[in-house]
Amino acid sequence: MSMVRRLANVTLDNLDDLPGPCRRCVFWELDPVACRRAEESGDPGLEKEAWVSGALLEWGSCGKVCYVDQSPAGFVLFAPPAYVPRSVAFPTSPVSADAVLLMTAAVLPEFAGGGIGRTLIQAVAKDLVKRGIRALEAFGDAQWSEPACLVPADFLLAVGFKTVRPHHRYPRLRLELRNVLSWKEDVEAALEKLLGSMTPEGVFRPVGS
Repeated sequence: MSMVRRLANVTLDNLDDLPGPCRRCVFWELDPVACRRAEESGDPGLEKEAWVSGALLEWGSCGKVCYVDQSPAGFVLFAPPAYVPRSVAFPTSPVSADAVLLMTAAVLPEFAGGGIGRTLIQAVAKDLVKRGIRALEAFGDAQWSEPACLVPADFLLAVGFKTVRPHHRYPRLRLELRNVLSWKEDVEAALEKLLGSMTPEGVFRPVGS
């Protein structure tokens, strides 16, 4: 029996579908001091909700969730660096002025290896191209060993990012969305055959469905 996948934009209605630790994590959303204060004495989950609310109202879609048979399987968050205080705290900062920052992405262990991470990045690229954004950048973790707030650098390279600021631990990588414009037509044609619709709220099915 084939599994049905669906992509949806992150909203306040489905924010609780993020994995528990990620739902309460404000590593990216607050500066280091405010983050520590929220973790020690505040309510990080409430801070997360406030950040998502503000980003949605002021900028628009800032994340996507992938569901498999109605179960949350993975998610991604992204925003302009001005919305992401932590973005200035890396040795390879700042994010380029023409780029949106890929903050974090995760796939639940039980869904690993199914191409969900790549699907999420492609969905973000398509979203940003429509909004006139030139590039997507990310601080990769070159020594990634377990789920954390940063995305493995190897994964970013595998889905088309290029290193623009090398670092032994936190390289800054970039996906040129103007290249995706031509690339995306080929990708979308393949995805239409393999997965069905790639629209944000569309339903798509794997091969053999």
